[in-house]
Formats: sequence, C-alpha cells, structure tokens
Amino acid sequence: MDIFDILNLIGGLALFLFGMDIMGNALERRAGNSLKNLIAKLTDNKVAGLLTGLAVTSIIQSSSATTVMVVGFVNSGIMSLQQSISVIMGANIGTTVTAWILSLAGIDSENVFIQLLKPSSFTPILALIGIIFTMFSKNDKKKYTGMILLGFATLMTGMDQMSAAVSGLQDVPQFADMFLMFKNPILGVLAGAVLTGIIQSSSASVGILQALATTGAVSYGAAIPIIMGQNIGTCVTALLSSFGTNKNARRAALVHLNFNIIGTIVWLTVYCIINAVVHPALFDESASMVGIAVAHSAFNILCVVMLFPLSGFLEKLVCRIVPDTDEPDVIKKLDERLLETPAIALNQCGEQIRKMASCSMRAMSEGIEAIGNYDHDKIEEIGRLEDKTDQYEDSLYNYLIKLSSSQLSEEESAKAAEYLKLVGDFERIADHGLNMAEAADEIHDKKLSFSHSATNDLRVIFGAVSEVMSLAYKAFSEDDVEAAASVEPLEDNIDILKEEIRTRHITRLQNGGCSVDAGFVLNDILTNVERVADHCSNIAVCILEGRDNKMDMHEALTRMREEDDTYRDKFRKYEMKYRLERE
Repeated sequence: MDIFDILNLIGGLALFLFGMDIMGNALERRAGNSLKNLIAKLTDNKVAGLLTGLAVTSIIQSSSATTVMVVGFVNSGIMSLQQSISVIMGANIGTTVTAWILSLAGIDSENVFIQLLKPSSFTPILALIGIIFTMFSKNDKKKYTGMILLGFATLMTGMDQMSAAVSGLQDVPQFADMFLMFKNPILGVLAGAVLTGIIQSSSASVGILQALATTGAVSYGAAIPIIMGQNIGTCVTALLSSFGTNKNARRAALVHLNFNIIGTIVWLTVYCIINAVVHPALFDESASMVGIAVAHSAFNILCVVMLFPLSGFLEKLVCRIVPDTDEPDVIKKLDERLLETPAIALNQCGEQIRKMASCSMRAMSEGIEAIGNYDHDKIEEIGRLEDKTDQYEDSLYNYLIKLSSSQLSEEESAKAAEYLKLVGDFERIADHGLNMAEAADEIHDKKLSFSHSATNDLRVIFGAVSEVMSLAYKAFSEDDVEAAASVEPLEDNIDILKEEIRTRHITRLQNGGCSVDAGFVLNDILTNVERVADHCSNIAVCILEGRDNKMDMHEALTRMREEDDTYRDKFRKYEMKYRLERE
C-alpha cells in the first residue's frame, strides 16, 4: 500500500461520509410529513413507540438523528420520557438497515441478474436520474428524491473507492496484526466507540468496518467487539444535543447511552464466556460485509429483546442520575433541534400558535366583559394574558425566522409565512384586550356611566365581535374554511355597526343624553372592537389563502362582496342578527 492508496482511502472515506450526510438529510426532508404523522400517532403503547423509532430511523438512515430528534421532542414536551425509551430502542434496530444496503457491494456471482443487484451496476443509473431530478425539476419532492439518489450514488462510490484502496492491506502483516490486537474485546469496544464518537454515525462506522473487511484481515472475533463499541460511540451526538435542555431531555439522552452500555456489558460478557469455553471456529474466520451486517443487526435486536421489558428500570436509572430539583423545570416549547425537521417544527409552531390564540382571545373576551362588569382581579388577569401573548410572539417570531432561513419546500415556506402573519394578528388582538381593560379602569376610576341606549348599542357590537373572534379562532385551530368564509360578512357588519353607533352617540351628545368623558371612552372602545374584527379578517384571509393558494386574497374578497350570493346571504343574516334598537 503506497501513498496513492492512502490518498484514495481518504478520498473514498470523504465521499462515503458526504454521501451518507446528503442522503440522510434528503431522506429526512423528503419524508418530513411522514415523520410528523408517525410521531403524531405515537401512543403510550411501548410496541408502537418501538416500531416508530425503527421506521423513522430506517427512513432517515441515522439512529443519532432520530435520538437527537427525540431529545428535542422530550425537551419540547411533545413526548414523555417513558415514550422516548421505546423509540430509542427501535432506533437502534432501524440503524442496522444501512449495513444491509452496503453489504450489497459484496455480492459476487457470475449470474447477470445477481450482478445487477450490486450497487456498482445500478448506481450510475441512479446518479443520472438524481442529477436530472435535482437540476431540472421544479417540484421539491422530486428535488429531494434526486438528492437521495445522488447521495446514495456518492456513498457507494466512496465505499468502492475505500474497498479498492485497502485491498493491498491484505498482504501487509502489520495490518493483520492490528486486527489481532482487536481480538481483545476491551480494545475492540474502545476502538469502535472512539471511531464512531469522532464521526458521530454508527452507520458510517459500520460501513468503514465493512470496507476493511473486504481485505480478509478482519475476523469475526475482532469485528464483534468493535460493533458493540460502535453502538456506544453513536451516543455522543445525542449527549451533545442534550446540553442546555431540561432534565427530561437530558434523561432521554442518557437512556440511549445506558441502553447501549448495559447491552454491551451483558453481551460482551456472554461473548467472552463463549469465546473462552467453546471458542467457535467462526470467530477466527474472515468477516464478510454480509456477516458484519448480520452481527450488527443481531447485537441490536438482542439488546432490545433483553432491555425492552426493563424500560421501567432504565427510566428509574436515568431519574437517579439526573434527579428532580426543587426548582421548576422550564420546558422549551420551541426546541431548535426540531429545525432539522421542518415539517415537525412547523407542526409545533402551529400548536404554540393555538395556545397563543387562546390567550389572545381570552384577553379580549375578558376585556369586553370588564366594560360592563368591572373586576380588579379580571383586569390583572388580562394583563397577564397579554404578557403571555407577547412572550409567545417573541418566541414564535424568532423561531419562524430561523426556520424560514432553512431549506424549506415551497409548501413549508408558505406555511411559515402564514404563521408569521397569524402571530402578528393574534398579538394585536391581545393588545386591544388590554386597551379594553384600561377603558374599564377609566370607567371605574372616574365613575363614568353610559346611557341606556349606549349600553344596548355596545351589547350588540360586543356580541358581533365575540362571534367574529370565535369564527376566526375556529378557522385557524380546526382549519375550518367555512368558518373563515363567514368572518368577512360579519366583519363588514361590524364596520357598519361602529359607524352607526358613533352617529347615534353624536346625536346623544347634542341632546345631552351622554357625557363628554363617557363619549371619549365609548369612542376608544369602538375603535378597539373594530380593529379586533379587522385582525380576525386577516386571520381568515390567511386560512383561505393557504387553501386556495391565491396571492391576493383581498382582491378576491372584493369580488366576492360584489358577486357571491353566499356572501350576501351571510351578510344579511348577520345584519338581521346584530341590529341596533331604535332610539
């Protein structure tokens, strides 16, 4: 083996790791919604969690990525610590899929059809399809599919290059002696753990071992301890991702570490006993690529079989390592680890906006109630709700900006833009709720009162505003297009009501039926409720735009007012429902 072989080995390793990274990221983005749906279906059932972890890891080809995702879910409160344990176990089995794919490179047969199964036979075709999809397709899903194919082709090219570069090592005695050293199980485990910890991928580490196995110098006796150590090394990524998280997220990362350490200790002990007592001839045989894939799968399956019934023990163990504290654990609802999976990150944004919307609507509803039924505790509650809404806005706005700077599909980018608009509207509704509370304070402090007629007018417009808020909230929270379509005719009625009430108020002032001070407060109230209705209209427009993909929905609404019979029917219905009493 000369300097050029070493350079080829380094180049092949670089291509292999790069291809794996490209393929994993593309798979993750291509399957974003699938990942979201799998997580959404996750229940307290441990078997469901196990299968979820297996499926997700098989899709994205990385147990480290899945575990990091799980740490983010636990930190965000999406998943409980108990649920995460079975998902992590499933991820350990799912990661073995990569080794089986790579083992196809070891197929050796004169049969043409068998030869076609070798990646070297079909990767050029995949690469060609991949580059066509990537360069010429405008569809995001096809682009990601193209990146998957290119990543796989690059990975297999790197694998072939590594195998070719190390082929000369079979004649180097020192190389064979090195792997004889790894027959010491402890050294083998340490070597596997260190290598995997450095490159942070057990799939890549196993792939490198498979490439080395093509030299014939790697025996099963050396390979098995290395494989065990690789499972420990892959925990580094999750441990690093748990820094700065809440205690349950740190516990989830430690579950992954403890699971692999306990599994390695137990099965390494069994391996040593079998090796010392029986010493099967298999341990001295040269490992094949398929044999390493089998050993990798068998070890992970055995670990799951052993520890799956003991998931409660693992939970108690990590809870002792990371004990509860007297200080409340702050849950970071929007975890930046989820930015790597935009579909899931957007889903979590949606959940947080729903909570924000609930706070915002409550603030305004209680503000309306405070006008006619003053309660100091309620006034303070409105302030707290408004502060909470502001916190939601800051968190969501910053998170969505970061998410928008990621590589998003067209659909994901549109959804992020929609959420940014909605966050602003919900925040402003809470501000108007606070304004209503301040108006209630002024009425109470100055001992102001409205005339009977003004009180009735406010009751009518308050009813209309309460309904338009309810429709807007339903439109967003339930993705209800029908509710969204009902907002605009009601909002138009509120605009008319506001002007009618102002006109009636001027008449009452002229007739001495209302005080000037009360009139100023009344005008402020009308301004706030009218603007709340406007924000509800904006929310409805966002929902309708998202469903109809119309760039200028306001223009469409103008046409709807002029031409749509349904709009006119709803407008008349609300007109009759919210009519002012004659003075």
